[in-house]
Amino acid sequence: MEQATLRSWPMVTDSVKKRPFPPSRPSRRAPVALLLAPVVVALAMSFSAAPRPAVAQPAPGAGIEREAELTYLADCASCHGDEGEGTPRGPALAGVGDASTHYYLSTGRMPIETPDTKVRRRDPAYSPELIEALVEHVDRFGSGGPDVPHVSPEHADVALGGKLYRAQCASCHTTAGAGGALLRQDAPSVYHATPTETATAVRAGPGTMPAFGEAALSDEELNDVVAYVDYLASPQDRGGEPLWHLGPLIEGLVAWVFGLGALVLLALWIGKPT
Repeated sequence: MEQATLRSWPMVTDSVKKRPFPPSRPSRRAPVALLLAPVVVALAMSFSAAPRPAVAQPAPGAGIEREAELTYLADCASCHGDEGEGTPRGPALAGVGDASTHYYLSTGRMPIETPDTKVRRRDPAYSPELIEALVEHVDRFGSGGPDVPHVSPEHADVALGGKLYRAQCASCHTTAGAGGALLRQDAPSVYHATPTETATAVRAGPGTMPAFGEAALSDEELNDVVAYVDYLASPQDRGGEPLWHLGPLIEGLVAWVFGLGALVLLALWIGKPT
C-alpha cells in the first residue's frame, strides 16, 4: 500500500506542473494613478502659493495681565479674597495702594504658605514684570493709598538724609541700619533694600512701621533719606575700625572697656612695688 502511494506521488506532481495557470490580468490602478498625479501636483502647488490668512495676535500686555490674574487667584485669593475683599485668613487689599503691594512682593514677604508663616525678607517669588502686573491687578480692587514713589538717589543730599534718618528711623533700625534696636527687635536691617523698596516702606508703613506721608517727609526729603540708606549698605569708614557697624553705643562701650582697662593695668604696673 505504501509503495503504491509512493509510486503515485510523482505522477501527481507532474500533473500539477503541467496544468496551465490562467493568464495574469493587467492592473487598472496604475493608469488611474498616472492620470491623477498631475491633478494632485497642481492642487498642491495652488495651496502652497495661496496666501495664508493672518492669525490674530494678542494685544500688547494682554499675556502678562492674564498671567497676573491667574497668579493672584492661585497664590493670593485664598487669604485676601478673589476681589481683594479680605478673609479670616488675611486682610483686605482694596485701597491699600500700589506702594504697599509693591513692597511686599518685591521683598519676597508675600506670598506666604500659611497665615502663621513669619513675614520676613526673601527672594522675590515673581519676575519684576509680573510684580508690576500684580500691582496693577490689585489696584483695580479699589483706589487709595500711596503710589510707588519715584526716587533718584544720585541727585540727593546724603548728609541731610542722614540727619532725617537719625531723627525718624534710627530708633528702630539703629543708627548704622543694622536693625533690631532695643525697643524694636523686629525692625529689619536696611542693608539689602533697594531705593524703591526703601521709598515704598516709608510711604506705606508695612507691618508695625508707621507710614510717613508727604506732610512728614516731602518727596525731596524722602529722596535724601533713600540716598542715605543706600549709603549705609557700603559706608566709608573713616577714623578707625567699623566695629561691625553696630553704632555709637557699642563704639563708646568698647572705648570704655578697653581704654579704661588699659589705664587700670598701667596704674597697677606703675604702683607695683619693686
